[in-house]
Amino acid sequence: MNRMTRDQLAARVARDIPEGAYVNLGIGAPTRVANYLPKDREIFLHSENGLLGMGPAPAAGEADPDLINAGKEPVTLLTGGCFFHHGDSFAMMRGGHLDICVLGAFQVSVAGDLANWHTGAPDAIPAVGGAMDLAIGARQVFVMMDLLTRSGDSKLVERCTYPLTAPACVDRIYTDLAVFDVTEQGLRVRETVEGVTLADLCRLTGLALEALAPAA
Repeated sequence: MNRMTRDQLAARVARDIPEGAYVNLGIGAPTRVANYLPKDREIFLHSENGLLGMGPAPAAGEADPDLINAGKEPVTLLTGGCFFHHGDSFAMMRGGHLDICVLGAFQVSVAGDLANWHTGAPDAIPAVGGAMDLAIGARQVFVMMDLLTRSGDSKLVERCTYPLTAPACVDRIYTDLAVFDVTEQGLRVRETVEGVTLADLCRLTGLALEALAPAA
């Protein structure tokens, strides 16, 4: 079965980020989205450690150790970019000033509930970070993740079994096999990777999925 790589998935997410958007990219795979943002769009990347105007990852050997994102990864700063206090950064997140955040997830429910900070396992290390603030503060929440776990379990579920980050906050889910929209009627399949069918997705997730109706 064909699957998108992490970089292909990041490029797919980047396509849906519009001109002028203020965007936070979560720790991990979502940070790759910065490398694929269209050059003809002005998009402002925010980091909760106090950056606005982040650019793509630096070229090899050109990293500045004092310029990092919230995941402690080296980043670049675009012309006009700025630094500010950590508290001000969280005020931006909580105050509804971000248009989109892109987060990873352990589970997303059919209602758009998000679980991405703790698996509940006794030996797991919880990692809330700014995820809860982003999930309730951003105007749109995009999730970027593999559809299945390494053991083959679906990350799309009827109801989350892991501790919730926030309820009913997710708008769109980008996976290596398909893109899903969260609607009032539940999950709808927006598009699939070539060769993947709706029946395949229903079988893999155990959910009664439907295709998104085409726009009139």
